[in-house]
Amino acid sequence: MTLITKPINAYLLLWSVLCLSAVQAGELITTPEQPDAASLQYFANHDLRSEAHIARNSFRNPVDTLLFFEVKPKHQVLEIWPARGWYTEILAPYLKENGQLTIAHHRQFQLDEEDGQQRFWARISRDLSERIESYPDYFGAVQQLSFDPPELLQLGQEASYDRVLSFRNAHILDQEGTLLQSLTAFFHVLKPGGILGMVEHRSSRLSDISSTASEGYLDEAYIIRVAESIGFELLDRSEINANPLDTRDHPRGVYNLPPTLAMGSQDSDKYLAIGESDRMTLKFIKPN
Repeated sequence: MTLITKPINAYLLLWSVLCLSAVQAGELITTPEQPDAASLQYFANHDLRSEAHIARNSFRNPVDTLLFFEVKPKHQVLEIWPARGWYTEILAPYLKENGQLTIAHHRQFQLDEEDGQQRFWARISRDLSERIESYPDYFGAVQQLSFDPPELLQLGQEASYDRVLSFRNAHILDQEGTLLQSLTAFFHVLKPGGILGMVEHRSSRLSDISSTASEGYLDEAYIIRVAESIGFELLDRSEINANPLDTRDHPRGVYNLPPTLAMGSQDSDKYLAIGESDRMTLKFIKPN
């Protein structure tokens, strides 16, 4: 008996050609149920992103980081304090067809505040909102809300999100005395089984009970204890964003390093050679 295989092979060949053509045309074929490394890589290097943002991929490792946090195209994702939208530029198009991105940024109506820091963050938030509105086909329908603890802590309905992502925000929350409140708010809006992904500048560890932290750095064990006190469980940790060249003892802390280079041209070659900060990458789960 002879098996008829040619029609099947022809269909497979046609499907392969169509897939290849779609990818070459920039129309990525995604599977909403699984993290999609190819799509993440495509958006991480997209022409809409500035050269400066793309240049930071080697330090911030967005593809590996988002894969570690198991972000799927179908997910409801909350990004905390996106600032200039470095991760938003990747997450929004990745989620727009099958999921939803919500960004929680600073209050934009503080543009006239006397406090220069409040004006700075308000302007950054407004600029990102305007950029999202300027490229609707790329970003999609990004939902936006204000998050400014301790006054504004409401991030949505209970159990609304599959993922809450916080990139280099914990040290600011800790400095302002709102880290516990903020993590509690994150816990409230995560679905049971949902993941909190955190990336943060990591301080030097001196022993199991002590560390040294110059400006902008936080102790990894400290963040874990605070999160676990709320009810989170540490699911995993990664060295994706580690930088062994970072001694963490700079005069102005993490801000000496790129991209800030707080001391300007003074010792800039030294800090550029170090690169961006050493960072912890932590994955917490809200138990079912």
